[in-house]
Amino acid sequence: MSSKQQPASLYQGKNLTAVVLALAWPTIVEQIFQTVVQYVDSAMVGRIGANASAAVGVTSTAMWLMNSFSFAVGVGFLACISRAAGAGEIRQARTISAQAVLVSLAVGIITGSAGVLVSGSLPRWLGAEAEICGPASAYFAILCGALIFRCPVIVFGSVLRAAGDMRTPMYVNAVTNLVNMVFNFLLIYPSRTVELLGRSFEIWGAGLGVAGAAWGTAIAFVVGFVLMVFAVCRNHLISPIGFPLKPNLEILLRVWKITLPNIMQRLVLCLGQISFTALITGLGTIPLAAHSIAITAEQAFYMPGSGFQAAATTLSGQALGAGDKDKLKKIISTAGRISVIVLTCTGFLLFLFPSVIMSVFTPDQEVIARGAEVLRLVSISEPFFGLTMVLEGAFNGMGDTKPSFYISLFTMWCLRILPAYICVKVFGLGLVAVWWCMVADVISRSMLLLARYLRGRWLKALK
Repeated sequence: MSSKQQPASLYQGKNLTAVVLALAWPTIVEQIFQTVVQYVDSAMVGRIGANASAAVGVTSTAMWLMNSFSFAVGVGFLACISRAAGAGEIRQARTISAQAVLVSLAVGIITGSAGVLVSGSLPRWLGAEAEICGPASAYFAILCGALIFRCPVIVFGSVLRAAGDMRTPMYVNAVTNLVNMVFNFLLIYPSRTVELLGRSFEIWGAGLGVAGAAWGTAIAFVVGFVLMVFAVCRNHLISPIGFPLKPNLEILLRVWKITLPNIMQRLVLCLGQISFTALITGLGTIPLAAHSIAITAEQAFYMPGSGFQAAATTLSGQALGAGDKDKLKKIISTAGRISVIVLTCTGFLLFLFPSVIMSVFTPDQEVIARGAEVLRLVSISEPFFGLTMVLEGAFNGMGDTKPSFYISLFTMWCLRILPAYICVKVFGLGLVAVWWCMVADVISRSMLLLARYLRGRWLKALK
């Protein structure tokens, strides 16, 4: 194989809107699968009671923190591989892919071990009530123990997207989510009799409750790992087969320079989310359950933005590799425009039907009422979040990750956490006031990223 081939451009000579949509839809479908499973998870756990929902919700932001390292590493490898592919350096792309194997396994072992170590104390640190600390600790420990499989799935998904393969991560995600649902159904509830078409059937169940939901997810991680390894090895643009699986300091340093600011950004956001959840935990079990379910419910309405973010990331990296400045600008503006339009529509649906959405997850009328109130509130921020996702995705694809970190640091802690603390601790306000602070964070971050884009400073990445 020659060291340099024809650039692996996904957009050359094509309509950009069509290209963005073609790249975005598999990720959107992937997010739909994932969100449906999260909905089913929350609904299954919610049927046990508000305490079970709160036990899952209290550690959810900590789980985001554990996963954030994997996603940040994925950004670093995606930027480097897509740039190599855009420049036609296919051998270099495969060499970088081999490094992704090593790093993803190392990150999975380190983060998983750390999570298991702190799992026993974490719910108490977050201020959870005594009756939910035990189930919450078990749930978190099981999921962290499976991170050695989860991390490669995340990183390998980024590697595939860097090569323009958006469909394989979608298929793998669909299979793993189905596995998750099946095992949740079997592990959460005890054995029971169900009626179907006038006939009775005995369904086996382990009756593990919240821990059963965690084990179902862990088993799905293992299945996803096996499928993703197979998919990466089959892709001729990024397959690590035949390339040395030993550290390459030059590549690792290049990836690290992109990954570090993204890790810092995700840490800022996740630690902020943990602090945010801790404030809400202090409001009581019902507000915490309403908050946890509303956060899960909202994901379905901003998930299209993830597809446009993935498209912007891949296309921007390839345009940078090809040195095509004009195409880079068009990619960002096209993806951003589509994302804002789509999320405006989804936000409108969120505004119209919040109670219906909440009732999918819980029969508790007080939880439904509290959650519906904040869902209607957050609907106004959906278009802004759509723009944020595309701009951050484009900057990540170019490896320009530092500004996003600084902006996230400011908006999360100065415009969300500090005002929320004042609302709860000083003025004694409740869940709605805290969610207003979250909306202010989202809108402000979007406007600051847009201002940076319009100033054109990001163009220095092409030099």
